[in-house]
Amino acid sequence: MALTEMEEIVKIIIGIIILLLGIPIGTFLARITKEELKEGQKWFKLIVFFSLIGAIVSLILRNDYLLFSFLFIAIVTSRSAITHRHREAH
Repeated sequence: MALTEMEEIVKIIIGIIILLLGIPIGTFLARITKEELKEGQKWFKLIVFFSLIGAIVSLILRNDYLLFSFLFIAIVTSRSAITHRHREAH
């Protein structure tokens, strides 16, 4: 049974809300993992890069679950790294 148009919209809205939750989660993780962020900057960049590649592939394959999962990982990881770099600058 195919999802109705309204169910699709609700699914997308829930996905966007979860993605937006990645911002405060990434900020929180940056606060509690300062040393790991300092030592692992190149690995965090790789994680973001591969997550974005995975998101693009998921978009092509039309797999919403993988798309939102990869985007969530990219948002949390990049937010952690950005928050950490911002704090080091000040």
